Amino acid sequence: MTSLSRAIVAALLCCLLGMAVLPAQAQESPLTYWWNDRVFYEVFIRSFQDSDGDGIGDIQGLISRLDYLNDGDPNTSQDLGITGIWLMPPAEAHSYHGYDVTDYYAVERDYGTLADMRQLMAEAHKRGIAIIIDMVLNHTSSRHPWFLAARSGDPAWRDWYIWQDEDPGYRGPWGAVAWHPAGGDYYYGVFWDGMPDLNFLNPEVTQEMKNIASFWLRDVGVHGFRLDAIKHLIEAGEIQENLPESRQWLTGYEARLEEIKPDSFTVGEIFNGPSFVVARYVNERSIDIGFDFKLAGEMIEAASRGSNRDIIRAQRAAMRDYPFNQFATFLTNHDQNRLASTLREDIERNKVAASLLLTSPGLPFLYYGEEIGMIGTKPDERIRTPMQWDDSPSAGFTEAERPWQPLQAAEHIASANVARQIDEADSLLSHYRELVHLRNRHSALRRGDWRLVESSARGIYAFLRSDEQERLMVIINLDDEPVEGFTLSLVESEYDLSAPTLVFGDAELSAPVLNAAGGFEAYAPLPALDAHSTVVLAF
Repeated sequence: MTSLSRAIVAALLCCLLGMAVLPAQAQESPLTYWWNDRVFYEVFIRSFQDSDGDGIGDIQGLISRLDYLNDGDPNTSQDLGITGIWLMPPAEAHSYHGYDVTDYYAVERDYGTLADMRQLMAEAHKRGIAIIIDMVLNHTSSRHPWFLAARSGDPAWRDWYIWQDEDPGYRGPWGAVAWHPAGGDYYYGVFWDGMPDLNFLNPEVTQEMKNIASFWLRDVGVHGFRLDAIKHLIEAGEIQENLPESRQWLTGYEARLEEIKPDSFTVGEIFNGPSFVVARYVNERSIDIGFDFKLAGEMIEAASRGSNRDIIRAQRAAMRDYPFNQFATFLTNHDQNRLASTLREDIERNKVAASLLLTSPGLPFLYYGEEIGMIGTKPDERIRTPMQWDDSPSAGFTEAERPWQPLQAAEHIASANVARQIDEADSLLSHYRELVHLRNRHSALRRGDWRLVESSARGIYAFLRSDEQERLMVIINLDDEPVEGFTLSLVESEYDLSAPTLVFGDAELSAPVLNAAGGFEAYAPLPALDAHSTVVLAF
């Protein structure tokens, strides 16, 4: 499918999902897609909302909370404004997290049924929400029927996994045991013995994974996939990640997805890869976009340390390495200590991180509960605890006596819950909500270019976001203290920047004096910017 054809289909999907479609851009303008108009929200179904009182979150519980994410009414602003959901694995699995699948064609029985899943798709569609699911390609559960047959020596299934007669003796890329004994032989499982790696040099495996994708795209109706652990798909001895063969396999897989559903979307996890490594997958059309872990880390560091230096470097790398805006931004996810814990439960620093995420280029992903400051540090179960809806003993998550995982401490939940924050103008939830709605209203934040505006103060991070419709300047004070008397400089601009108006934040603005090239020197947009605050100007 050509880029033009894909763009036309993407625009049609935007209409179907209730998002405004931008006018066609001139041929020389950068190409963007329907997903660039989204703000995604990562949901762990098990921890979001229990509907049947068994202490485990389920699909019907998620459906009951959709209006919190987006009520479908563009005239209201009480909802969070989310326009995309990423579901952690919904397929039947052996472990609580879902990343060791036992049946790719069934919904996890703790969560519900395929009928429930299809109902979720319909209800999300009514609200203009696209849904993608985690697709676990690299491995299955050791209890998957395929592996049980392979382990028993069945020749029809043996080559679906990777076997050696003797232990090759080398470990995985992070030093863990990668070869595991079974019946006198050894099988490869880069994560652990409960997750044997599939053999993607076997055409039968490739075909089956394409069949599974077709089932979820066509029969269930999801809009795409978050592709898990894709840097490990194909190995060459001790070289166990980021091989060209993995990208080539994914390019063929991506092409098949586009045949099945031309508007399908993939976002890849290349864990901890720098921008230029992740960008190879995007540039080779192995995935549509990839998560930028380096940029995520620098956003958190900027919010923590109060300096613009490293975030500037990381943002420049992202703009240089990827196709225009085709990268995923985030702060933390289900594999990392929660943002509020990393930032020592400092709400103002959490607000800075949110401002960076939701005003910057790329496609933003929020992790459930991040918007209310939920805490959690490893082990993994403690960074995936139940959503905190209110300050009741069960946090509004369940009517069961005990949830599947103990809640965080009551003194934390007392302030970090939806009911407490939803009507507080200065709450973290309100800050997230205002930023998400701001992004939804302004095409320049979703699809626009990024240009650094030089600041005289290390704690002030300023940049222009611009597209054919509008020009915005974002100014964020990363510092713990107000910054007075700072100035901004921009060498040149093709746009008229002479008359700023305020579209976010609270400030008295001054207009710049433009130079002959349309830029400005020593521009003081406002007398001072409060600690950890954000303003957005429109020109």
